Amino acid sequence: MSSLIDPVLLSLVGESRTFYARRTPGHGPTSESELLAVRAAMPIPAECQPSPSLETVSACGRSVPVRIHMPTRQAAAGVLLEIHTGGFYLGSAAGSDVRNRRLVDDLGIAVVSVDYRLAPEHPWPAATDDCETAALWLVANAEARFGTTRLAMGGLSAGSTLVATTLIRLRDRGIHAFGGAVVQCGTYDLSAQTPPGRLIADEYFLGAYAGDAPDRADPDISPIFAELTDLPPLLMVIGTEDVLLEDNLAMAARLIAAGVEVDLRVYPASPHAFTGHETSMARAALATIDEWLRDQIGATAKPAT
Repeated sequence: MSSLIDPVLLSLVGESRTFYARRTPGHGPTSESELLAVRAAMPIPAECQPSPSLETVSACGRSVPVRIHMPTRQAAAGVLLEIHTGGFYLGSAAGSDVRNRRLVDDLGIAVVSVDYRLAPEHPWPAATDDCETAALWLVANAEARFGTTRLAMGGLSAGSTLVATTLIRLRDRGIHAFGGAVVQCGTYDLSAQTPPGRLIADEYFLGAYAGDAPDRADPDISPIFAELTDLPPLLMVIGTEDVLLEDNLAMAARLIAAGVEVDLRVYPASPHAFTGHETSMARAALATIDEWLRDQIGATAKPAT
């Protein structure tokens, strides 16, 4: 593509602008009391059928709860390790149940969703430790448990940051079992040391996750500062109205310079986490994600209904 934006998407811009003009822009909590109020007001996640199995998996002396969604009509063609959104301090793996179940049914894969510990009660490195634990367990057990070694990761927002740091940790262990990853609107500089990073002005969000870390530029916190060679192919999805746009473009540039295969998709008239909204732009992005995952780990054809 000669442009970062697919020209086909331009026909969807008007609908997106109308949709977002009717919405009041939100903002994250700015204090612990606000965070607790937001948590209390969050709706109960929608259920899916069949329900996932709830398990605790272990690796390297650590354990973490996960939700496992299995296909019902065929053996799993591959496994997606999914890391949920929520700014590191909100949400749970249950919030992804409906989307994950649809991926299972449409792509013929299994999904393992990580219920990592949340900040600020459990600041860095707790969440990355939990995601690494789940990834190590999956690598060790994929063939015996799921009948396949075709693995990928996926994350949205904070989940994408955790995908990046988890892949880097695995690479440093000499593990290259994941064939690719989808990262949507992640935060890659939490230190405010790069110009894009300085656009992220939410100090409560940054401090809640980093905790008492002496250096927020630590690559395990801000993966834009990591050595990025030898990582698997990435699909990066970001909206033009996202405050993290420049951070994502900078991360993509660093990955490409390191020799990583990057498929960067930029969606016009779309804010942070837009794939969770009811717009044609979101549906177009989700269709691209689905097809990318199908190529990586999915069945060659959609399961019969």
